[in-house]
Amino acid sequence: MEIVIASRAEIGGLAMHRPRQYLNIPTEIVRTVVAISETGSLSKAGERLGLSQPAISSQVKRLQSLVGGALFVRTANGTTTTELGKVAVQQARRILEANDQLLRLGGNNEGPQPLRLGMSTMLAEEFLKLQPVDALADIMVHVDMSPAIIRGLIDGYVDIAFVYGNPSLEAEDEVTIASEAEERSVWVRSRDFVLRPGAPIPILAWPGDDWMMRTLTKHNISYKIVFRSPNHQLRLEAARAGYGLTACPERMIPPFLVSAKDYYLPELPVRKRLLCVRPGLEGSRATALVQRLSSLFFNGTKTIRQVSNV
Repeated sequence: MEIVIASRAEIGGLAMHRPRQYLNIPTEIVRTVVAISETGSLSKAGERLGLSQPAISSQVKRLQSLVGGALFVRTANGTTTTELGKVAVQQARRILEANDQLLRLGGNNEGPQPLRLGMSTMLAEEFLKLQPVDALADIMVHVDMSPAIIRGLIDGYVDIAFVYGNPSLEAEDEVTIASEAEERSVWVRSRDFVLRPGAPIPILAWPGDDWMMRTLTKHNISYKIVFRSPNHQLRLEAARAGYGLTACPERMIPPFLVSAKDYYLPELPVRKRLLCVRPGLEGSRATALVQRLSSLFFNGTKTIRQVSNV
């Protein structure tokens, strides 16, 4: 038997030609990034995934070190993606979609994936009343505040959005508006609500509210937030209980509230109700859903255009 002994130099040369170890990003980190983008919060992402906030933060730091930059920034309304983060979230979704497709090879989750319809909390009740149950068979409905739904549309986890116009759309030139209509909103209160003379206006707000607060600030009117909730129906119930005033689309005032036309209340701005489509969305199912929603909520008017200014 011949024994070959390699020198250290030769061993070093062999090491230099050894195939490089590939870096892999664990799927759980990919899911974490997507969850943060969808919920707008590290703590909410942790609740969804069953992870502690330190674990979530650790995963984000690990991915940031791999991609070479910050993926999220904290704002007054929660956590939002940076420009690098938007790209990372898009790629993360592709990884998860590929993962799900592989799992379907074994016979799981057969059939087409449901369309993801996002809508404002203010519009959800009307949608459920007008939309027959059997029409929702291939649709996953996600209800949240309009800014969160718009962010989902831009980031790619919402296919079609039924929302109110928001400044976050102004900088986007890829989102397509399928239909739009102006929506007049008014102040609403209980029938027996009375404001004490000289007292600040008690308002029932929602996260990121720029309807009431911006209007009152513009007119130098004193107010205080006495109730805050992303749930539109809860705000209406708080108004019924006499906690204060809130804003509501004029055509949707519930019978247990009245339009508040008190002299001290400034007129609320007119908003646009929008039906938006994710960039690159195609297919007969998506087209049929857009047409159905346009017919139900926009009198069938179709005004396809690219977003320029909302």
